[in-house]
Amino acid sequence: MYSVLKQVEMVAQSDSTVLILGETGTGKELIARAIHNLSGRNNRRMVKMNCAAMPAGLLESDLFGHERGAFTGASAQRIGRFELADKSSLFLDEVGDMPLELQPKLLRVLQEQEFERLGSNKIIQTDVRLIAATNRDLKKMVADREFRSDLYYRLNVFPIHLPPLRERPEDIPLLAKAFTFKIARRLGRNIDSIPAETLRTLSNMEWPGNVRELENVIERAVLLTRGNVLQLSLPDIALPEPETPPAATVVAQEGEDEYQLIVRVLKETNGVVAGPKGAAQRLGLKRTTLLSRMKRLGIDKSALI
Repeated sequence: MYSVLKQVEMVAQSDSTVLILGETGTGKELIARAIHNLSGRNNRRMVKMNCAAMPAGLLESDLFGHERGAFTGASAQRIGRFELADKSSLFLDEVGDMPLELQPKLLRVLQEQEFERLGSNKIIQTDVRLIAATNRDLKKMVADREFRSDLYYRLNVFPIHLPPLRERPEDIPLLAKAFTFKIARRLGRNIDSIPAETLRTLSNMEWPGNVRELENVIERAVLLTRGNVLQLSLPDIALPEPETPPAATVVAQEGEDEYQLIVRVLKETNGVVAGPKGAAQRLGLKRTTLLSRMKRLGIDKSALI
């Protein structure tokens, strides 16, 4: 996670478009907010929009606005997100869900910094810094003609890959403490400590819902806690099955040491450690074993992607 934060610091002061990639719940919006808050645009509120949460027919109007009478039901003028985000940042979440027919209009704004409201020919200039995020494989979508290649390259100026929580267990105790104290303050609870055994248990879990799932578990625990020590109902939490090392599908090449082998496989898997197509599976190692070896050998997978 340290390398991700360094990338955030590097790109924040520029106006470059950022594409945040990661599974659902990995904290993509938190990273977008960090970029905005560290930028020269932080005196204005960041505008956000979830492309997957809006019906396709309303998405264009929401992004670019419309004039009165532009379509049935348009009884008043509406200011769109790009206009609202002028001199600020616009966070487009789930950009991979944007309909193909709308993608050229987004591309135009990125290229020309201008657009028209629906129902109007008046060109509106805008100064917007775009931060986009997705949990989808945009490269594959481009190959399958589900996403425009020219838009992909415009979005992919500065990609930031957010690893899933299961691949950064060292972050879990810090996140658990931060969530506990934040939620306790919000709910008026006086909780000031978390048992070490609880933190170890949380660190060993898989967290398919990532940071969002961890926060939900902590909130439930805070609600149920009586006293000042966090009480986590461990039997109610699905603990992972003991890992059995899979059969290796790759072997070291002649003259290749352990460091070179792990680096090669991580490059071949685009930095993915866990899962059926991850580096751990291909090397015949448990996920935790591979992460431990990477730490020992000083391998930073984010630098290899």
